[in-house]
Amino acid sequence: MPIAVPSGVTMEVAENNSVTVKGPKGTLSRVFPAEIKIEQKDGQIELTRPDDEKRTKAMHGLSRALLNNMVVGVTDGFEKKLEVNGVGYRAAKQGKKLVLTLGYSHPVELEDPEGVETVVDGQTIIVKGISKEAVGQHAAIIREKRPPEPYKGKGIKYADETIRRKVGKTGKK
Repeated sequence: MPIAVPSGVTMEVAENNSVTVKGPKGTLSRVFPAEIKIEQKDGQIELTRPDDEKRTKAMHGLSRALLNNMVVGVTDGFEKKLEVNGVGYRAAKQGKKLVLTLGYSHPVELEDPEGVETVVDGQTIIVKGISKEAVGQHAAIIREKRPPEPYKGKGIKYADETIRRKVGKTGKK
C-alpha cells in the first residue's frame, strides 16, 4: 500500500537505505533494511520487496509502518496523555523538568528527552513529539514511576487505559 506524501514534506533516500523525511514540524531519519526498495513516485512513496520469504515480508510491513509514522510525525506529530490519580499525587513542570509527587519520600524529576515535550494540565500529563517511538518511550518511563494499582486505582495511567479493579479484603464474621 503506497504512502501518500502531503504537501510540504520532502523525502530523501541516501545510500545504504538511509531515509530522511523533512516536514513542517521537523526532520526524522532512519536506516531501513537493505532488501526493501523505497521509491517516490508522483506524490506517493512505494516500498517493494524482492521475494516472498517470511523475513522479507515481515521487514516489508515493518518498514512501511515505520515510514508512514515518520511522515505523520513531521506533519501532525504524536501525543500521549497520562492521568495522575491518587490523593496527594501531583505533576508539575519546572523548565524542561517534569516534577512528580507520587507518595515517595522525594519528588521524582524527569528531564524531557531531545525532540519530546511534556505539558502538565491539572492532573493530566501530555507527552508530545514528532517521533512516535520517542513519545511512547517517554510516556512509558513516566508511567513506570508509579503504575496504577488494582485496589484503589492510584498511580499514573494512560488516558485510554482501563484498570482491572480487584475487591479488597473482607473482615471476619
